[in-house]
Amino acid sequence: MGYLTLAGAIVSEILATTSMKYSDGFTRLWPSVGTTVGYLLAFALLAQTLKTMSVGTAYAIWAGTGTAVIAAIGIVFLGESASPLRILGVLLVIAGVVVLNMGGAH
Repeated sequence: MGYLTLAGAIVSEILATTSMKYSDGFTRLWPSVGTTVGYLLAFALLAQTLKTMSVGTAYAIWAGTGTAVIAAIGIVFLGESASPLRILGVLLVIAGVVVLNMGGAH
């Protein structure tokens, strides 16, 4: 159940961050509301996840996955640079999450 709750936290964080891009500095109502609700839900689900998973593991998966997916959204949908160095950075984030998880969830 912890991984399912964590997945919900990740999806909420990704949606909130994407909404923030469209909020135009919190000057547009609905994207701003989406950002706020998304982050509140993300943190609530992450807090529930921490009841059954170590904070290091949960946070590494949450932050790393969110970072990688947001970077991919930026590249694929928002026209951001897909330089080799940027792609390497995303791959290193993913590798870091994998390495942290190899230590096991305690």
